[in-house]
Amino acid sequence: MKFIWLAAVSTVVLASSAFAQPAVQGGGANTPSATQSPTGNLERLSGFRTTDTPSPKPVPQEGRRADALRRNLEKIKLPDGFKIDLYAVVPDARHMAVGPNAGVVFVGTRKSNVYTVTDRDKDRVADEVVPFGAAVTFKIPNGVCFSPDGILYVVEQNRVIQFPAAEFFYEGGADVPIFQVVKQGDLIPPAEESFNHTARVCRIGPDNKLYIALGQPFNVPPKDKLDLYKKFGIGGIIRMDQDGKNREVYATGIRNSVGIDFNLADKSLWFTDNQVDGMGDDQPPGELNRIASMGQNFGFPYYGGGTIHTVEYKDDPVPAGVIGPQALMDPHAADLGMMFYTGKMFPQTYQGGIFSAQHGSWNRTKPIGARVMFTPVKADGTADKPQVFAEGWLTENGEYLGRPVDVAMLPDGSLLISDDTAGAIYRISYEGR
Repeated sequence: MKFIWLAAVSTVVLASSAFAQPAVQGGGANTPSATQSPTGNLERLSGFRTTDTPSPKPVPQEGRRADALRRNLEKIKLPDGFKIDLYAVVPDARHMAVGPNAGVVFVGTRKSNVYTVTDRDKDRVADEVVPFGAAVTFKIPNGVCFSPDGILYVVEQNRVIQFPAAEFFYEGGADVPIFQVVKQGDLIPPAEESFNHTARVCRIGPDNKLYIALGQPFNVPPKDKLDLYKKFGIGGIIRMDQDGKNREVYATGIRNSVGIDFNLADKSLWFTDNQVDGMGDDQPPGELNRIASMGQNFGFPYYGGGTIHTVEYKDDPVPAGVIGPQALMDPHAADLGMMFYTGKMFPQTYQGGIFSAQHGSWNRTKPIGARVMFTPVKADGTADKPQVFAEGWLTENGEYLGRPVDVAMLPDGSLLISDDTAGAIYRISYEGR
């Protein structure tokens, strides 16, 4: 079978990390634990051997919680012809990857679980939500993405792992084949691990390489960190072969991107970027950016967002050739996951455009965000003006009913939205004419 062959190849290719980092001197109190592998079952699972881990229990999909989520969805405003429904109850739901073979949805979190969401009868409501790979100890497995041939990649705080044929192996219970692409402690120097800006995202590009966004841990980094961060791609986007080899820094000058996707029309990589806090309610703006070629710099930390200079770097010259954003978003709305819409369900005006999730502000006296945005893409491949597509999770008195994190597309062209605050995934479909 194809997936057995893939896994066998991976066993040989991925036996060791392909990118050995130089030793980092010093570090904080978290350094020793950060260098230890977070899984004791890695060797057994890599060899297709079982563990004693019991099968995980499904997450209940009905009851008071599900009923409350459905009531909240009655408050969501959408364009005419669209409707929103509860797709699944998924605790801490963050970034999503839809399997290319069976349409199983894999959901990352900022905690220690990855979930599988299965709709067996294809009625567009999940039948089962179960923790994935319960025999694996995950550490902030936020970033999930699939290769076209069905290999699931999970990017953690400081490790990259792959699961061949994840859509099929997960049915066997807690044990799933796992192989290291970048071993624990080699994605970034362990001394740079932080609880801040540590949720990674990933995509497989048209060149079949693995792209990963690495947020830097500061609001604005000190100057003595810049050379180190540039070397490792921290505060940027890196890429590597799918086996972890040939790592390189693809783009720099990025504060904290938690949403990337490729425009297949021209193969450009786009990303959202969360901008500097503490500069006031109305500045700096959030950003939607386009990378046209490798090596581009997007201005951070000299700019805090748009062309607003940071206080810390206001007297420093901005590097030559800095690329400005394609579109500006409302300040502190917290733009996270994004995707190009390639489906056929939605009207023509949405096809080829960008859906993105705004998590909602914390650093603002009047909250903003907690909605889904749509940004049209013009014929020349540049962005048009962003517009609100779905809103209502933020009440008039400033309370969050939910906070959208990511967007993904089911095979039928409907749109999924994850919500880590409510612990849910919603589905938006189009029924108009």
